[in-house]
Amino acid sequence: MNPIKRQEIFRRLRESNPEPKSELEYRTPFELLVAVILSAQATDKSVNLATRELFKHAKTPAEILALGVNGLEPYIKRIGLYRTKAKNIIETCRLLIKDYRGEVPRTRDELEKLPGVGRKTANVVLNVAFGEPTIAVDTHIFRVANRTGIAPGKDPLQVEQRLLKFVPEEFRKHAHHWLILHGRYVCVARKPKCPGCIIRDLCEFKGKTKEPSAVSGEGSAV
Repeated sequence: MNPIKRQEIFRRLRESNPEPKSELEYRTPFELLVAVILSAQATDKSVNLATRELFKHAKTPAEILALGVNGLEPYIKRIGLYRTKAKNIIETCRLLIKDYRGEVPRTRDELEKLPGVGRKTANVVLNVAFGEPTIAVDTHIFRVANRTGIAPGKDPLQVEQRLLKFVPEEFRKHAHHWLILHGRYVCVARKPKCPGCIIRDLCEFKGKTKEPSAVSGEGSAV
C-alpha cells in the first residue's frame, strides 16, 4: 500500500472519531492495568462489569493486595481464566508496592516484568494511560492491518513493527484505537461490513462484501 493511501485512511478514521477512547472503564493507570490484565481472552463488557464492583471496594495496589487471591476471585469470576488472573494481579500489586512505590511503571521493559503483562498489555497501558504512540496488536488490529494492506505481517510483532514504520506520525497516538474499533465494529472476522465502511475504496481486501440486491432478492430471509 502506498503512503498516500495510508494517509487518507487514517485521515478518514480521524475525521469520523477525532478523540477515540478505550472501551475499558478506568480512572487511573493502575485501574487500567488491572482491566487490561483481565481483558485477555475476555470482552471489554465483561471486564467492565467486574471492575465496576471491584473498584468500589479496592482501587489501589495496597487495597487489592489486602484482598488476597481468595478475596479478589469473587469479583472477577465472571471472566475467563479468573483464577490465574487473580494470582497475577495480586503478585503485580505486591511488586508495584515493593519496586515502584505503588505506581505503574512507564516503560515497556518494566511493565513486562509484571505477572500477566505481555507486550500487548504493556503497549495498551503506555498508549492509553501515558499517551505514548505505541500500537498494541490484538486479533482485531492484526486482521485489519492484513486485510486492508495497511501493514501486513505474519505475526503480531511484525504487524506492530510495520504499523510503527508505516503509520504517519500525526496519526500514531490514536492509531491503536482507530484500528481496534474498526476491527471490532466494521471489519469484523466472519463477514466484514464493507458496504458501510468509510475506507472501502482504499482497502486492498479482495473479498469485500456487497450490499444485498433488492432486485434479485439476494440476502432475503424468505
